[in-house]
Amino acid sequence: MMLQVDKDLQEIASQLRPQGRTLRIAGLIALAVAVAAAATGLVLRWRHEAAVTQWTATQAVPVVSFVMPQPDGKASRLILPGDIQAWFDAPIYARVNGFLKNWYFDYGAHVKAGQLLAEIEAPDLDASFAASKARLTNSKAVVNVREAELEFAKTTYERWRNSPKGVVSVQETTAKKGDFDSAAARLNASLADVNVAQSEVDRLAALEGFKRVIAPFDGVVTERNTDIGALINAGSGVGGGTGPALFRVADVHEMRTFVQVPQRMSAGIHEGQKAGLHLPQFPDKSFEATVATTARAINQSARTLLVELHADNPNGVLQPGSYTEVHFDLPPDPNILSVPTDTLIFRQNGLEVAVIGEDDRIAVKKISIGRNLGSRIEVLSGLTPSNRVVVSPPDSLAAGDLVRIANEAAPSGKGPGSGADAEENSPSDAKTTERTR
Repeated sequence: MMLQVDKDLQEIASQLRPQGRTLRIAGLIALAVAVAAAATGLVLRWRHEAAVTQWTATQAVPVVSFVMPQPDGKASRLILPGDIQAWFDAPIYARVNGFLKNWYFDYGAHVKAGQLLAEIEAPDLDASFAASKARLTNSKAVVNVREAELEFAKTTYERWRNSPKGVVSVQETTAKKGDFDSAAARLNASLADVNVAQSEVDRLAALEGFKRVIAPFDGVVTERNTDIGALINAGSGVGGGTGPALFRVADVHEMRTFVQVPQRMSAGIHEGQKAGLHLPQFPDKSFEATVATTARAINQSARTLLVELHADNPNGVLQPGSYTEVHFDLPPDPNILSVPTDTLIFRQNGLEVAVIGEDDRIAVKKISIGRNLGSRIEVLSGLTPSNRVVVSPPDSLAAGDLVRIANEAAPSGKGPGSGADAEENSPSDAKTTERTR
């Protein structure tokens, strides 16, 4: 019985051994699969962490677009204030003292050269003129007396001189010669008195002519500062020594315009250049003017060049004393560059721009600007045509920062890329170009 039991147990044990071996193998396989799965998970996680780290580093580098500075290839317009003046403009003062007898032309009257503007009563001058003429008449009468005396002295001297010897003495002949010379001297003195008297008469006659106030040239009466009966003082106008001019006459057939051009822009101004005059009272009209001359010297106090322009005024529309805007069309300056206004950086160091260097790192450059052209602005110094200037630079952008360029192939002078360019450079795009060192 016992033997039978042992045999049965041995048979059962022999049957269980293959099954246990199979279970061990299965366990080992399961363990290997678990280890491989864990290893695969660790590798995938490491690669994901590396990708995230790389993406984060990539996103930390700002993406910027750039433009190239462009030469100022277009003609520019320079607008400056100017003053319009008459071709000739003369204040008319009195040359004699007296009272105004009458005036004949008022404000705005057109007069011709030599036309009578007013008359002055000068009784003192009239009296002096009459007295001088009387003195001249008296001087001429004295000359007649002296001529008779000279003729008598001459005849007496010649008779004594031609007498036979021994009839008259030498002393008497010498005395008659002295009388003759004295008479000649008195005649010369009287002739000199006549000349003096004549000069005085001529002077007062000229002043008598100044009682008539006449127009010096064709023009328009722009001022009348006197009236009938007003006291007139010579050389000072009405009233006293500081009185105004009696009249002012302006020749307005052609007008002069004076404008101060800043020194930096003066090289573009030359004789014969055309310009437009724009007056406030004619907002829709422009008057053509031509540069006639310049001062050829810079005003040291204002650093400007005085420029004179001439403009025809056949209808008298342009008025002396008017303010005008002078529009000059200046040729382009190839030495001046321009950039879009959205490239400018306003910081504590002044006006700057960000420039991308050869190593794709930022350099901040200080610039000086010229005219504001609207969407663009002139750069006088600080940039070269080969500089890559950042468009719309971020506030955090600083010198030395590494950047990625969004529009590497963008044409110079154009703005930042859009559409396909923007999609190509999207942070989520696997094909994003990255420039790192």
